[in-house]
This record gives sequence, C-alpha cells and structure tokens, in this order.
Amino acid sequence: MRTTSNAPLAIIQLQTPPDAVRERVGEQHHWFIRALNLQPQEYVVCRPDLGQPLPAIDSVSGAVLSGSWAMVTDLADWSERTAAWIREAMAAALPLLGVCYGHQLMAHALGGVVADNPHGWERGLQQLTMSAAIKQDALLGQFPQQFPAWLSHRQSVITPPPGSEVLATSALDACQILRYGPHALSVQFHPEFTGDIMTACLQNVKQEGVSSLMARQVEPEWARRVLTTFWQHVGQREQGVIRQSR
Repeated sequence: MRTTSNAPLAIIQLQTPPDAVRERVGEQHHWFIRALNLQPQEYVVCRPDLGQPLPAIDSVSGAVLSGSWAMVTDLADWSERTAAWIREAMAAALPLLGVCYGHQLMAHALGGVVADNPHGWERGLQQLTMSAAIKQDALLGQFPQQFPAWLSHRQSVITPPPGSEVLATSALDACQILRYGPHALSVQFHPEFTGDIMTACLQNVKQEGVSSLMARQVEPEWARRVLTTFWQHVGQREQGVIRQSR
C-alpha cells in the first residue's frame, strides 16, 4: 500500500519523433504535459527506448504510454521490456492509459494480436462510435455515442486480449478503446493531439492535401476528455490509497 502522497504520473515516452515533428511541436511527453497542464512535480518522464529503467510500480500514481513511430510487431528489446513492465503494473492494479503505440503494446503485452491494419493508414480527424457497454464504464459512462478524435496509425489491435472489452470502434478500426480492468484502458486515437500536432505528423510524411484535410477542423473536446478523465481517476485513486494507509 502506498503511504506517500502526490506520487507523480509516469509518462512513458516510446521513441523520439522525427526531427521535423520534434522541431515544430516537441516530443510526446511535451504533448501530454501541455494537455494536462502538469506541473514539474506532478510527472516523471521515462525513456525505455534510451535504456532508462521503467519506474518502480510503487513510486508512481499511474502511467501513460505514448505513441511512437515504431511498430509493435518489430518486438524491439525496449518495447518488450516495457510490455513486461505493463504486466507487472497490471498485476499491481496501477492505473494505466495506453495511447496509439501504447494501446497496441498494452494489448500485445496482455495476450492480444497486433498487426498491420487491413484497412490501411487511418489518419486525420475520424469519428468514433461507442459500444453499448460504455454506459456501464466508470470513467467513460457519460461520453456521447459518437465523437471525433485525431488518429494516425498503420498497425492496429486485430484481436483484443482475453478478458478485455472493446468500448469504441471506427470505420477503419474495430478496437479504438479497450478496457482491461477497473484501472487500465487504452485508446488507438490521440487524446493529447492538437490540430498543430496532427498537421506536423502529416506533413512529415509529405501527406498530400494536408491543408485541405486540416482546414476548419474543430479540436475534438471529447477525445481530450478521455485523457483528463483518466488523470482525475489517478488523483482520486491516489487520495483513496492515502486515506486507507493512514
């Protein structure tokens, strides 16, 4: 049982963006820090891809696993080491949120199948549809049946892990949100993205028609709420742990 208050959120950054993206909008951990308006004492950044150790489970209040330009199916050493840490964190009921690559890595770590998306590259602002089960979800039960989100991925969770539940889909991906248990979920989309980040990612691969694709797009409020709601859950759980430990 954790006995210290205000343990930080671990932002587990999985590789570095291409130079053109990084120079324009920063790195993945910057996006989460800005999206959550985190103060320096509220987070720690971990880079397993640079050989850094993953955080001790009892030293953090929760963890966000970022997107990446890597592929889960490459089975890189740093990625598989992070997958093992995910299993340890799940066993300890640490709050976890996987995003894009982090979503796929969580599913892979817990027994699911990740592969190239048979429908191709899903990108830009896309509509998500929630399943009927969302109404019973403790974190996302108040979400609308449909909402838009920023996406950019070429691989997907093809088969969810045993015991997980699909909470949302899109036209090109049948696993947009996965729930693994009371404290763990993952999303294929990017709740931390802004239009500027999406534009930088698309322009980096010389995607044609970026200006027209991004014109007059409204920032997706409900997608961002997945991230902020998770952070609220982490804080509420942390306070509950502190009360029980006294």
